[in-house]
Amino acid sequence: MMYPYMTLNDNTEITHSEMKPDGRVKVYIETPVYGGFHDATCWLPEYTWEFHGYSETEMSYFKQLIRDNAHLMMEFSQEGGSSYAR
Repeated sequence: MMYPYMTLNDNTEITHSEMKPDGRVKVYIETPVYGGFHDATCWLPEYTWEFHGYSETEMSYFKQLIRDNAHLMMEFSQEGGSSYAR
């Protein structure tokens, strides 16, 4: 299951999964664009990334944003998401 975490001003959605049995959490970023979406996936706590359509500048921003919020997403992943996102 994916839980909403944050929506940015450009309608980019950031969601995270529950914590997997191996302790990993999937973070998914999706931005609507004409004809589809740009998307990125980050696995915490390793910070391994896959992305499609985003520029290096955009990815630099997202990587910092996830690093700054990873501790919260890891915590919320064990509690069924953030109470603020409900």
